[in-house]
Amino acid sequence: MEFGTLEREIYVGASPEIVFDVVSSPEHLKEWWPDDARYDATPGATGEITFGEPDAGGKVVQFTVVDAQPPRLFSFRWTHPAGEVAAEGNSLLVTFDLTPRGDGTLVKMTETGFREMGWEVAVLEEQYNDHTSGWDYFLPRLPSYVEKLGARS
Repeated sequence: MEFGTLEREIYVGASPEIVFDVVSSPEHLKEWWPDDARYDATPGATGEITFGEPDAGGKVVQFTVVDAQPPRLFSFRWTHPAGEVAAEGNSLLVTFDLTPRGDGTLVKMTETGFREMGWEVAVLEEQYNDHTSGWDYFLPRLPSYVEKLGARS
């Protein structure tokens, strides 16, 4: 198996404008993916996302916005060491490509950079598998969260 790129596609029954907001805005992101998110959704902005409670074994992950082209594309780098500028070789790149499809949006999520991290094979496989299971769990939450948003308006 090659541990290079993760790709997932999912259909969301909302316009690309709404989906873009949900995949780029920290207020929405933390409702379907991390437990907390703090960053400005503009290219070059840095921040962090948090999984679980940091004081109880949770994890704070560095986060840098790479590109934001509403309503078509949002990308960020994450997992780089605190205090370092996110770049190829020290972080993973996640891209959400949004394409209108019927009455909704086809979301293509791609995560790259695993091999470029320089990890030993066992660590590479562990990280790749961890991210695979993570996206397989969190990404399907996106359409149901967007559906709940529609119910609130």
